[in-house]
Amino acid sequence: MNTETETEPRAPAPRRRELDALRALIVLGLVFFHAALVFAPDDDFYVKNAETADAVTVLAGFGVVWAMPMLFLVAGLGTRHSIRRRGPGRFARERLLRLGVPLVVASLALNPLPQWLRLRAADPGYHESYWRFWPRFLTVRLDLGDFPFVLDGRYFETGHLWFVVLLLAFCLLLVPVAGVVAVAGEQAAAAMARRPGLLLLPVLPLALLNALLGMEEDYAGWNRWAYLLFFLCGYALADDARFRAALRRLAVPVGLLGLALFAASAPGFVAGDDPFTAWSPLALATRALFGGAGWCWVMAILGLLDRPREGGRPAGRGGRVWGYLTLAALPLYVLHQPVVVAFAYAVVGRPALILVKYAAIVAGSLAVILVVYEYAIRRTRVTRFLFGMRPEPGPGGTAVTAR
Repeated sequence: MNTETETEPRAPAPRRRELDALRALIVLGLVFFHAALVFAPDDDFYVKNAETADAVTVLAGFGVVWAMPMLFLVAGLGTRHSIRRRGPGRFARERLLRLGVPLVVASLALNPLPQWLRLRAADPGYHESYWRFWPRFLTVRLDLGDFPFVLDGRYFETGHLWFVVLLLAFCLLLVPVAGVVAVAGEQAAAAMARRPGLLLLPVLPLALLNALLGMEEDYAGWNRWAYLLFFLCGYALADDARFRAALRRLAVPVGLLGLALFAASAPGFVAGDDPFTAWSPLALATRALFGGAGWCWVMAILGLLDRPREGGRPAGRGGRVWGYLTLAALPLYVLHQPVVVAFAYAVVGRPALILVKYAAIVAGSLAVILVVYEYAIRRTRVTRFLFGMRPEPGPGGTAVTAR
């Protein structure tokens, strides 16, 4: 029986390098984002500075509305190409290795550190060694009620690896229905060719998901299942020429609509009941507006980036840098938060201005994760495998990874 059920009437589009660069930029931006949470007044980050700044909350909002949704959409696009090339069965096995292995490795080796530092930062009298805390962190039980986060424990957490957990779950859930979703994408793209405004249709399910299921602060302010819609859009539509034409045509007005929706959601985040979970009319409207704004921002960014480019030119230094960072995206993501928390723990007690502390955390964290990636991960087959990379680097270490 043939498991490859997709119908592909057109040749695959060339790889979208601008989306590779955007993914790498978002991953690097998470260092700046998580370092800023150290100084946010209303966020329960692992380590907190005594002095906080309200501006951090406002600036963070501009990132959470689009950045993680964009990562899931780009991952969905990569999934389309991978399933097309490998078939659903081989794709599932490949994703179990490329995402599952670094998930296990980081859960064992990296994730206990932020939790241990949280305890030390919260209680000056806490002197338990890291090695005594480590087995307590790994004391877990099965909890299927929080799917796909199926492990629970007093100290255990997936932390920033929630993105990897959700992405792996979405990939595996997609496999048995990949052909159906692809055909639905073809039909949707054909409809958008006639009526480009249909690309705004997903605003409705996103608004309902966020409003009725609630926004989850642990997952960058979105409901976990809202990310599935972005992932499926990336899989079914993002590589279709008709969908891309609609995005290019409407990028500016859709972006302006996104700004208006985001601005309309602001009162609900600064006044009234908890906007993430409350059932008051204002809280429900806030979540719905936020969901609509996120879709509009992602669509506008995709359309603005999708512009004709001259082909055939060799990559300059900038191209090589982005190629390098594209390969490094998953390892850098896995590494970044424990490193940021460790630097924050070392810095927050120092007598210095917030901006000085922030700059120190960001600069130190970027330096460490890039050095660790270059010298402890990228250069051997074993470490590349453990962090979800292909076995061998390409020429100059910048070969394109599988989508």
